[in-house]
Amino acid sequence: MPRINLLPWREEERKTRQRDFGVAAIGALLGGVAVVMLTMLAYSQMISAQESRNERLTTEIIVLEKSIKEIDDLERQKERLLARMEIIDRLQKSRPEVVHLFDELVRQLPDGVYLTGMKQTGSRIEIRGVAQSSTRVSALMRQIDASEWLSDPEVERVETTDIGSSRQAEFVVYLKQTRTDDMEGL
Repeated sequence: MPRINLLPWREEERKTRQRDFGVAAIGALLGGVAVVMLTMLAYSQMISAQESRNERLTTEIIVLEKSIKEIDDLERQKERLLARMEIIDRLQKSRPEVVHLFDELVRQLPDGVYLTGMKQTGSRIEIRGVAQSSTRVSALMRQIDASEWLSDPEVERVETTDIGSSRQAEFVVYLKQTRTDDMEGL
């Protein structure tokens, strides 16, 4: 049988395969590195884009917070102005009340009753005076009770004193003035 030596051909084939494997391995390594680098580049671009959006949101939030603060300041100023307007409105409504009070006191004051002092605290009024008799003080109380501008008469004291040959009654009466707001509800 003839002998044929195939060793050099196989060695050559093996060397070619090893070289192809080395080239393929280096190619795969370079391809893997390229994929990793491209992925890192893409993620870094996405991160920088998100950071720029976050920065823009932060600046917009700062601008909006300033606007909210200005709106709050304007709301407080509006509330103060509304409170002032309400006070002015109440003062405007209460202007004729003093006129009604004095007019009603003069109308309801019976003969023989003289006022010596008057003090008003809110809607409560203290009247001090002198009457010819305590029955005149009772008449004053009845007339105040029947008045549309005055109400709730209360006697604190009535003292009868002798002055010479005549007698007089010193009195202190509390009453309430009916406000125009109360009258509007009727």
